[in-house]
Amino acid sequence: MPPWTATWSEGLTALERWILPGACLLCQDPVDPASDPLVCAVCRLRWRRLPEPQCFRCGQPIDLASDCRICREWPDGFRGVRSAVWLEATARRAVHLLKYEGWRRMAVSLADAMLALEPLRDRPILVPIPLSATRERARGYNQSAELAGGLLRRRGGRICSCLVRTRHTRTQTTLTPEERAANLAGAFATVGTVPSRVVLVDDVFTTGATLVEAAQALLRGGAVEVSAVTFGRAELPLAAVSRMV
Repeated sequence: MPPWTATWSEGLTALERWILPGACLLCQDPVDPASDPLVCAVCRLRWRRLPEPQCFRCGQPIDLASDCRICREWPDGFRGVRSAVWLEATARRAVHLLKYEGWRRMAVSLADAMLALEPLRDRPILVPIPLSATRERARGYNQSAELAGGLLRRRGGRICSCLVRTRHTRTQTTLTPEERAANLAGAFATVGTVPSRVVLVDDVFTTGATLVEAAQALLRGGAVEVSAVTFGRAELPLAAVSRMV
């Protein structure tokens, strides 16, 4: 990073500290200004980790005696997804602040919660899920790229921008699993050289449709093995899980 970039970033952070009260963005309790958190330690502890055992591929907590239907038809090269916490209460609010309210530095707290995820070992090559140009212009940044940057600073490795979004897609929020898959079909492509082993980075796992489509594009582009990490994972009703066949 050029020195002037670091100075500019530090200046913006100092201005933010001066303007804003030293309070957690989730519960409004005081935080220590010296440590510069946006989320207090108590709220981070409220983020509920996913229990074991988990499906070895998609990371869904399951009874190992049963067949996981979420990832049964995933491509062979898509090896595994791991998520840090359930997407509920304050975790959902933290993601909303990052994606929709301009709090890009919230990615630091979310990335901290993801550090222990297995795909992030051994200095991984991180590939953020790209936004469409329209959505990134409106938002001002890509939340997945911010997460990847936070992981890079703490875990090492490197970021590879070999995945691009080929078209604008509808928001996935209200779509069924089948509609999500159709909405994303052909939405990603690769540019340049694709490393043989990469780790996709995204904010939330709901049905896995985004990650699967992105992984397929990377595998077509030359990747041999694709893994993925997300901060949050939506708890799916059994009826939704049973349709993912």
